[in-house]
Amino acid sequence: MTALPHPGPAAPSGPLDSTAQLMTRITAQLSAQLGRLNVGGTRRRPRPATPHRPPTLVAVAHGSRDPEALRTVTALVDRVRALRPDLPVRLGHVELNDPLLADTLAALHGEAVLVPLLLGRGYHIKRDLPDAVAAAPHLSVRMAAPLGPHPLLAEALHTRLTEAGWPSGGLAGGPSGGLSGGLSGAGVVLAAAGSRDRDSAADTARTAALLSARLGGVPVLPGYASAAAPTVAEAVRALTDMGRGRRIAVASYFAAPGRFATQCAAAAPSIASGPLGDHPAVARLVVHRYEQALASAPMSHPAVTVGV
Repeated sequence: MTALPHPGPAAPSGPLDSTAQLMTRITAQLSAQLGRLNVGGTRRRPRPATPHRPPTLVAVAHGSRDPEALRTVTALVDRVRALRPDLPVRLGHVELNDPLLADTLAALHGEAVLVPLLLGRGYHIKRDLPDAVAAAPHLSVRMAAPLGPHPLLAEALHTRLTEAGWPSGGLAGGPSGGLSGGLSGAGVVLAAAGSRDRDSAADTARTAALLSARLGGVPVLPGYASAAAPTVAEAVRALTDMGRGRRIAVASYFAAPGRFATQCAAAAPSIASGPLGDHPAVARLVVHRYEQALASAPMSHPAVTVGV
C-alpha cells in the first residue's frame, strides 16, 4: 500500500492575509512619518524645489589660425560668465579651432541658445549654424541673431578707435563732439570681412551709420577684406575724394584677431583700431541676444533664428 504524503502546514486564510497587508501599510506610514523628523524629534523642513536649469548659452565663434583669436574669444566668454554666473556658457567654433560647434552640441543635453559671435547675416548664419543644429536632434535649440548691427557694437568700435589714437573728447554734436576742430576733415573706414550675401552688406552699412552717429557725424564707409566691394584701400580713396583725407582711421569690425583683421589694418593710412575682442559692451550684447532669443520664440527643432 502506497503511503500518502504527509500534509504540510495549512495555507494562511483570508483574514491572515488582510492582517499582514495591514501591518505592511502601518509600517510604511510610520517610516514615512519618522523620515520627516530630525534625530531630536523636531520636524524637518521640506527641501526646496530644484530650480529649473536655464538653457545653455553657446557662443559660436568663427575660428582662426591666429592663436590670439582663441584667447580673445575665451576672454569674451569668461566676461559673459561673469555677467551671468547663473547661466551655463559654452564655446563652439564654426571651423579651425577646438572645440568645434558640433562637438560642443554633442556634449550638451536639454535646451540651448546659440549666440553667434558673428557681426551680420550671411552664409554661416543662414546655412552652417542651422546645419549644425540639425545634426544635434537630441537638443531643443534656438538661434539668436548675430551680434550686429547694434548700438553696443558702435560703442565698442568707438572705444577701440579711441585706444588707437582717435580724439576722445569734444563739443556738442555726439560722443566725439561733432565735426568741429580736428575732426572736420576726418573719416573712418569700417573694415569688415565681406560677404556676397546682400543682408550681410546691409548689416555692415547699418553699423557704419551707427558708428558715424556715435562719432558725431564723421563719415564712416564700409571697406571689405574679401568677397565684396569696396576694399579698405578703395574706401580710403573715396574718403580722400570727399575731402576727408586729413585724418582717416580704420575701425576693425572683427570679433577677434585674424588674417583679415591684420590685412585691413595694414591698409590704414594712419591709425587702425584693434578688433572688438572682449570689450564689456560686446559681452553685454551677447547676453542681450541670449535673452532676446528666449523672449522671442519657443524652443524648437530645427533651429529658429530670432531677434534679427
